[in-house]
Amino acid sequence: MSVHFEERSGVVPCRTPWGSWYQTMEEVFVEVNVPPGTAARDIKCNLESRHIELSVKGQQLIKWGALCKRRTQNPEGKLFGTTVSDEGTWTLEDKKLVRIILMKTNREAGNCWLSLLEGEYCADPWVQDQMQRKLTLERFQRENPGFDFSGAEISGNFAGGGPDFSNLQK
Repeated sequence: MSVHFEERSGVVPCRTPWGSWYQTMEEVFVEVNVPPGTAARDIKCNLESRHIELSVKGQQLIKWGALCKRRTQNPEGKLFGTTVSDEGTWTLEDKKLVRIILMKTNREAGNCWLSLLEGEYCADPWVQDQMQRKLTLERFQRENPGFDFSGAEISGNFAGGGPDFSNLQK
C-alpha cells in the first residue's frame, strides 16, 4: 500500500554527499551515486540489521555499522533504527545509482528516523517536519483506505505519528 501512496504523493529526500535517503512507514530507501557505466556484477552489497557495506569494483563506497573496525573517510555509524536484514534489497538503476531498500522493524507512523545513522546524515528541521507529515498521512491512508490522502496537507498534532484515536468508540 505504501508504494502506491508514495507514487501519488512523492517522497521527502534528505540529500547527502553520496546521494540521498528517504523513508516510508515500513521502509528506508538509500540512494548511492556510483560511477556511470557500473554493472551489477561489479557491485557487492552486504545488508544486515544495523549495517550496510557497499563496494563497486572492489572499492568500498559505504561501510556503516557494527562490522567497522577503524575510522576511514567513510562513515561508520550504526543505522538510526533496526531493520529486517533478510528483507533488505538493492538494485542498480541506469548504471549510475544503487538503491538500497531496508525494511524497518518498527513500522509505526511515529517511528520517523531523525537521521540515517546515529548522529550522521540528519534531516534538517524542515525535511524532518516534512518526513513526519508524510508518515502521518501514510498512516491515515492505511486507516482509511477509501480516501486518498496523497495530495493532502496536514497541520496540528502530527508529531509522533499524529493523534491516537484508538480509544475512541466506533
